[in-house]
Amino acid sequence: MNPPVDRSLPDTFADPAHAAQAAALDAVVQWFEHLTPDSVRNLSKYYAADARFKDPFNEVTGLPAIEAIFTHMFETLIAPRFVVTGRVAQGAQCFLTWEFRFTFRNFHQGREQVILGASHLVFDAECKVRLHRDYWDAAEELYEKLPLVGSLMRWLKRRANS
Repeated sequence: MNPPVDRSLPDTFADPAHAAQAAALDAVVQWFEHLTPDSVRNLSKYYAADARFKDPFNEVTGLPAIEAIFTHMFETLIAPRFVVTGRVAQGAQCFLTWEFRFTFRNFHQGREQVILGASHLVFDAECKVRLHRDYWDAAEELYEKLPLVGSLMRWLKRRANS
């Protein structure tokens, strides 16, 4: 017996054009892993005009708003980059696991930071990302690394675990 199929999302990766969709996913992963301030402007090659993006700090719709998030990342961090460590694709959806590597501009200078996270991507019929949702623990992965806030977060964590 086959499991039920969720028809609420288009199943673009299951149609005969599977190779084209797989290539689109490969291209998006390559774009993420080689993202630069200049390549942010190529967002429309990979994302739909009305794409939605959500992470622990942002929830936006549309290419200009998503582009602004990536641009801001380059303005506030030194050498930010993504390393995709895994992927699972099913239908029009993909789940990527990644490491986000960067250096803070204002403290811990010269010490690379790593945030572990995952992205849920949903592609449209044109093989462009229409939904990008990032999942990562802002408390553990970011706040604990900040000078004053980090001390408080570590103390709260110890209290919660005792």
